[in-house]
Amino acid sequence: TDLREAVREGREGNLVLFAVDASGSMGARQRMAAVKGAVLALLTDAYQRRDKVAVVAFRGGGAQTLLPATSSVLAASARLAELPSGGRTPLAEGLLAAAELLRVERLRDPRRRPLVLVLTDGRATTGERPLERAARAAAVLRAAAASCVVVDCESGPVRLGLARRLAAQLGATHHPLDAVTTSPLVDL
Repeated sequence: TDLREAVREGREGNLVLFAVDASGSMGARQRMAAVKGAVLALLTDAYQRRDKVAVVAFRGGGAQTLLPATSSVLAASARLAELPSGGRTPLAEGLLAAAELLRVERLRDPRRRPLVLVLTDGRATTGERPLERAARAAAVLRAAAASCVVVDCESGPVRLGLARRLAAQLGATHHPLDAVTTSPLVDL
């Protein structure tokens, strides 16, 4: 009982993947500025906890990995600041790109816990039967066994509730955009 030894505990980090809808519907009513502000607030929180972050954006005809997993919040915020918006909403492609990025990152570091934040209004408008394709893509992302949060960016008097439906398909929690800017990432 007199012997003591120092035991180091490794910090298990998170991988926070932002899947950002950058379509034309998000550019309307200054939603994109609000989304960028929310993501920057969440990035700051991720930086303080030393998490890795990645950014996937989807608009027009497909999805693009703006930033592979990195611990540089400066790089993430710079890529997000120059993110253009416009065009249709390829929601299925965005969800599939997020699932693929998670798969690759799991191979690199299986100890990192993935968290996917999908920032969208839930409107899928690209391709044939876009809502059905988005539901199938949500099933693929859900099978990746990552914790998901859907940030509902829908605003205005007419709301379709598609982001809430997407959250149910992903098995994710659903938060309005206003709540995200005031809550730390840990609470989500």
